Order: sequence, then structure tokens, then C-alpha cells
Amino acid sequence: MKKTLLIFSLFASLFASFTAQAQDPYTLSFFDQVIYYNMYEGPVSEPVPDGLIRTRNSSYSRKLTAEQIESIGNMLTLNVTLFPLCDTYDRIGNVNLVMVPAGATSYGYNDTNITRIEIGRFITPFMNLNVTNPASVPYTFEVNNITKILHDTSISSNYDFWIELEVYGYQGDSSAGAVHDLPATCTGRNDVYMGSLELVSNNNPNLVQGENHFVPLSYKYELKNYTLEGTDEIGQTVRTITFTLDEPVPNAKFYLITSNHGQQEEFLRRKHHVYFDGVEVTNYTPGGLSCVPYRVYNTMPNCIYINCATGAYRPNTNAAWAWNNWCPGNKIPTRVIELGDLAAGEHSFKIDVPEAEFLNGAGNGSDGYFPMSVYMQGYSETLGTPDFEHNAFNIYPNPVTDIATIGTGDQQVKTVTVVNTLGQTVFEGTTEKIDMSEMQSGIYMVKVEFGNNLSATKKIIKK
Repeated sequence: MKKTLLIFSLFASLFASFTAQAQDPYTLSFFDQVIYYNMYEGPVSEPVPDGLIRTRNSSYSRKLTAEQIESIGNMLTLNVTLFPLCDTYDRIGNVNLVMVPAGATSYGYNDTNITRIEIGRFITPFMNLNVTNPASVPYTFEVNNITKILHDTSISSNYDFWIELEVYGYQGDSSAGAVHDLPATCTGRNDVYMGSLELVSNNNPNLVQGENHFVPLSYKYELKNYTLEGTDEIGQTVRTITFTLDEPVPNAKFYLITSNHGQQEEFLRRKHHVYFDGVEVTNYTPGGLSCVPYRVYNTMPNCIYINCATGAYRPNTNAAWAWNNWCPGNKIPTRVIELGDLAAGEHSFKIDVPEAEFLNGAGNGSDGYFPMSVYMQGYSETLGTPDFEHNAFNIYPNPVTDIATIGTGDQQVKTVTVVNTLGQTVFEGTTEKIDMSEMQSGIYMVKVEFGNNLSATKKIIKK
């Protein structure tokens, strides 16, 4: 990872300059069941599929061609699928966008002339390769904002875009801390998972987007409180990153990913505070929901989904999971933090987790960390048919206590998405009814996509 902050103040043409070339829809199978190996072993020498490079046992990468980028519109979904081999732990995996000097045919994972951002993170489940129902685990990431980077000629004139899929795994028996011993079929093997990655793109021709401004800030920085490589102050779990904007940036956002790792912090819920220019802009506590919907992917018994003291499965209630913020088989959210329009000049990002204590089993400060990735991006965005946006639907009652109803006139509802102020999707459906009875009080954005492929968004208040 680069030690020096690289700032891209980008001057891309309006999105209309490439929409005519974008196919709708466009699907690209980018990785197809590539094999990942033990993360703690030395580099393997197994053959690498054509078109890919292996930068670690746990990481593969492939360059996007100009033709592929040209076919990507202004909407992008990443579909990751994992297939079990010989792994006995729950680990994180992630999808990265890597900017590599133009024309390079390869690169090293730790090369200093590349810039990497994390665009999706997930948790691997405990999977038995001998169980075929289910035989895989899916993860889906909506990354529409990434299309603005891919289509920005200010970057692509100097860099090629590569996409990495990282999957970490390890073979260990119960004596090494694993929840169980490996199946006999895994004796002597060092393969842990197979992974696939699919890109699916659509294009909204009515969406007009302005110049892209992009500042990579941190890639999986190990936030902790016992060394100055992981915190600004020993004993405090805090990190401040300053950056300079050469010009004003409209509609700026932080894209932030964090998760907990290590003894004493692996499952504890700690409130995270995020500041912009010294002012707190959001706070969140990871977890808060039942993990049971992801139990189906954990085909090996483990003490997350089973109460090992009683041998019973944990019930599907949020209260039963109050101790936990980590669901093997689920995604880790990318938190989108709205900053508004920013002036040119120096700015700062700060994260603080004041209650975190990174201790090992002996109570010493030598274990665990929060891998943190964050970047800033901003661009104007308007719908080319404002009358449609204004009149497309109404939502009532507003404020709402339990059930909200969408009134659309003669428009057919295709999908409904509700997003909270942290940028998290809290509801997805295909009907005019939204059950908000279990949601916390606050402001939510309701996005409705119609049968004519146009969409509109309105605000609703939950009492």
C-alpha cells in the first residue's frame, strides 16, 4: 500500500459521452471458480487460469479491457460466489479495484506504484466440501459509483483498471483452534475455496452525472491501539487522515468499510464515531441483527450459530445475537457517509472507537485490529426527466409508524429499496407496501424502480 496519499482531482466528461456505447444489460464472468490456497503457506506454484495473475495464495487479479469498460453503463453489480474446499475457519474476503500503471502486464501485491481501493467485503462461512446443499455461498454488491472511476479518462490515461478477488482461508485441526477437524478428503491438501466473480451492468439513459472527484484515503489500515502503526495515540483507537481538494467537490461521500478481528474484539459491539473536519458526521455499532438467515451456508457445525454450551441452534431474534457483530456467510456493509458540497482546501477524515480493547488471552495488548478502508468520491447527479422524478409516486402516511404505502398512479412497481442515513439497505421488495414497524425512528430514503426502467426517490420519516 502506498505510504503517500495519492489524490486524483478528476475532470471527466459528462456521463452522456459514453452512454451511447454502453450495452444494457451487460454481464461479464470475470473469475470462474479459481482456487485459493492456505493463506499462511509460502506461494504455491499451481497453474493460474488464462488472463489472471495470482499475487498471493489468497488473491487473484485480472485487467479490465477497454472494450469491457466501454460496455459498462452507470449501474454496476458485483456477484461473488464461493465454493468450499478445505477451510476450517471464518475469515474475510474482499473485492478491490486496483489502478496499475498503464500497459503493465502484471504487478506485485505490495508494489508502491499501484493504488488500491476496497469496494466490497464479506465473511466466509464454515463450509464442508462434502455437503452439496447448499454447495456455494453468494454475495452481491451494488457499486454504481465505481462506474464513474472506470469511465474517467483522467485516471485511465495513466492507469489500467484491475479487479482483485481475495479469499482468505486456512487448514487447521481442532488442536490448532479450529472448530472441528478437516474431513478425511482434505488430508495433505492446501486448497481452501474456489471463487467466482461476475460483473453485471445496466444503464439509466436519463441519469446525468458531472465531473468525478476521487480521493483514495486508506486500504485495510490495521486500526488498533497498541502501536503507532495502528493509531494516532497509544491507548486510543483513533485515526485521522488529512487530504487537500484542488477545487470544490459536489455531493461528496465517504465510502467506509470496517470489521472486527482478534480476541476480545472479534464479537464485541463497539460504537464507531466518524468525523469530517472535526465534526462528527455519523456513528454506528456493527451488528445488531440476527445471523440466522446466513446459517444455511455454514454446513460445518460451529459455536457462532450453535450455542456450544447447550448444543442448540441460536434462535432467529435480534436479542439472541446481542453479543455478536459477525455473521459468517454475510457481507460487511460499505457505509456511505454523505458530506454534501465541499470547498477547495484541506479537509480531514477521522475515525474513533473509544471503547475498543485489543487484548490477547493473557490480557496483553498484542492481538486484534479493525481493518479499515475508506475513500472519498463526489460528483453531481441529476435525473434527466425532473417532471417524472417529481410526480412518479407518493408515499403515505409520512411520517409512518408501521406500514407505508406507495402510490404510483398507472406506473408498475418493479423494485422498492429503503436506505437509512448510513447508506445501508434495510428493505427490499417488489410491492407497494413497506413494513417499517421494526425499523428505528429516523429518516429513510425510498427508491422505486418502475416497469419502464425509470426510478425516483423520496424521503420518509419513521416515527
